[in-house]
This record gives sequence, structure tokens and C-alpha cells, in this order.
Amino acid sequence: MELIQLISVRLHELRRIHGITQEEAAGLIGISTRFYQTLESGRQKEIWLSTIERLAAAFGLEPWQLLFPKLDAQTKLHGTLVKSMIHNQRHRKGPYKTEARWV
Repeated sequence: MELIQLISVRLHELRRIHGITQEEAAGLIGISTRFYQTLESGRQKEIWLSTIERLAAAFGLEPWQLLFPKLDAQTKLHGTLVKSMIHNQRHRKGPYKTEARWV
């Protein structure tokens, strides 16, 4: 597995473990949502070591742990997590229905 593919899979895995959106992960890491999406999808062709360090630090890992074949289940988020609009509907305009639309 190539390095970019490994980072892509690992970011998706970490994001799912912590139950956060791509927008929230990008904010936590300190990068744009668009750049995060490019990384997680594996479309990014090259990545700097400083970026790998930032990715790892955001999830409480050392860079080598992020790149290690098996992920340690004991990760924790570091930094301030700003909830995305998906998780915080009160910031959007309009009424919100809580009942199911399809019955």
C-alpha cells in the first residue's frame, strides 16, 4: 500500500472512531475542509512531513503511529473541536422536523 493510500485509509478510520465529520476533522487539524477531503479520498499526490505531523498530533498520535500498519485503538482528540453544521442545526435558518419523512 502506498503512503498516500495508507494516510487516506487511516484518516477515514480515525474520523469514524471519533464520530466526527470531515469538516470537524479539518478544523481540528487546522487545514481547510477541501484539503482534508483531498487527503481522505487519496487524490492528494504528495504530502509534506509537517502535514503528517499535524494529522498525527490532532489525534494524539506520533507520526510513526499514524503510518504504522495497525492503528492503536487508544487515540484521543487534541485541540478544540468545533461542531459542524451537520451536528448543530440550531445555526441554520428554518424549521426542523424530527419525525421521519418516509413512513
